[in-house]
Amino acid sequence: MIAVEPRPSNRALLAVGIALAGFILLYWHVMYQLGMAWYTDDNYSHGFLIVPLALYFAWERRHKLFEAPIKPSVFGLVVVVGSILVLLAGLLGAELFLTRISLLGTLVGFVLFLGGWRTLRVLAFPLGFMLLMIPIPAIIFNQIAFPLQLLASRAGEYAMTVADVPVLREGNVLVLANTTLEVAEACSGIRSLISLLTLGIVLGHFADQRTWARVVIALATIPVAILANGLRIAGTGIAAAYFGAQAAEGFFHTFSGWLVFVFAFAMLLAIQRNIAWLVPGNPERASASTEVSAR
Repeated sequence: MIAVEPRPSNRALLAVGIALAGFILLYWHVMYQLGMAWYTDDNYSHGFLIVPLALYFAWERRHKLFEAPIKPSVFGLVVVVGSILVLLAGLLGAELFLTRISLLGTLVGFVLFLGGWRTLRVLAFPLGFMLLMIPIPAIIFNQIAFPLQLLASRAGEYAMTVADVPVLREGNVLVLANTTLEVAEACSGIRSLISLLTLGIVLGHFADQRTWARVVIALATIPVAILANGLRIAGTGIAAAYFGAQAAEGFFHTFSGWLVFVFAFAMLLAIQRNIAWLVPGNPERASASTEVSAR
């Protein structure tokens, strides 16, 4: 017997179409600026993947969406109006973060107004996932990046000392016998942390059905990113001590960044496999979930 999926009514499709057209008209400039930020800022180049993944996560929940009763909530209009006010405040104050958060707020308001609270709960994860595409405000970014710079410097100093490489650390500057290395903001590890966090959330979503396991995998990206970046700084310092300052620049520096990211992902994958091995999930429940997703 072939299951027939319920189809939304023409009236519902018309309402969604009007809301989508209004959303694009209102936020096209914000979306353009956001795309340019992904293109020009290496810290957020993963932003191009967020929307397609969020759409896929929403598609995974299509059966639950069809089953959820359509009970529009007037509170959704309140959320939309409030988000538009935030958009105006961001435009007047030239604050990009406010305009981008307003975009998500308006999207949440539309879902709530057109579908109701049940629909919003079903789409909570895809909508929350889209927060990863929005660059952090500069004031918060700097508050995170600078401690990471110092932490990476300390880790690099410790590893080089263990490797018997003479080094003197002054803040985020590592003084070697033949050169001086500065752990700049780009080398603080925040770039790999943001990308690895996104990767960890996606890995947890596909690899484990349990919420607590997904949270653990996502949180594990923080120490993994810090450790991997510390090893990169140490490796760069050791290479510079033996082969000169050119070993810390150009191709080697770029290649080491990619190599360390692959190493960090391997560590994250190992953590996920260990969780699955130490605390096995319910195979019947997992297979049932897979069947539902495949229908």
